[in-house]
Amino acid sequence: MTTKIKKYWFMFTELVRRDFIARYKKTFLGVLWSVLNPVCEFFVMRMIFTNFFGRDTPYYTTYLFTGVMVMSLFSGSTTSGMSALTSNSGIITSLNTPKILFLLSSNVANLINFGMTLIIYFIFMLIDGLTFRPVMLLMLYPIIFLVIFNIGTGMILSAMYVMFKDMQYIYGIFLKLLSYVSAIFYYVDKYDETIQKIFLINPVYDYITYIRTVVIYNEVPPLYLHLICGGYALGTLLIGSLIYKFNSQKFVIHMI
Repeated sequence: MTTKIKKYWFMFTELVRRDFIARYKKTFLGVLWSVLNPVCEFFVMRMIFTNFFGRDTPYYTTYLFTGVMVMSLFSGSTTSGMSALTSNSGIITSLNTPKILFLLSSNVANLINFGMTLIIYFIFMLIDGLTFRPVMLLMLYPIIFLVIFNIGTGMILSAMYVMFKDMQYIYGIFLKLLSYVSAIFYYVDKYDETIQKIFLINPVYDYITYIRTVVIYNEVPPLYLHLICGGYALGTLLIGSLIYKFNSQKFVIHMI
């Protein structure tokens, strides 16, 4: 395992650099767009929804930004992960390299974007009247498992996209629907208890809720939320790994 890591480490770092920088090549603001995109989306949503959902509601800015930030990481990682194999088909069909390498590099590039956005998030949090507290260290838990969940989801999507190109359009519609059912700009406590439990089926909502509980409410999330966040991530990663394991050669055939 150590030998393999050393063998492909240089290639992996170059892929990360390419995935992070290439998308902003020839743009005036360059990599700053990685921060501006979610921030601009946040401002648009804040202008539209504050009067409907955030009026007289404390910390609504942080509440909204949390949802936008997490959804941005999920959608960015899984969308780029979906095309990780096809966009690197030339390398995959000519060199014997682990295919997971391309998916991981796109996820790391998106994680770097997320880290930059997180700095802006903390600034808005302070402006909103919230302060840093020890419980906020628990933010690492949902972030780590969200990254794992994104990798597993990316595995599944990239395998489907190799064989079914319409997947990109279907997934675009799905992401739009997902953003509306993830309680990004509204509160679920206005629904009855049964509906609130249905929201837990949505993994993105669970990761958003975990971070909101820690940052806004200064509480340690309940045990079931820990289990759900970890379970979704590890379960999805397992499914994705099995798909990659048993379809590795089929990927190459479909990309020739």
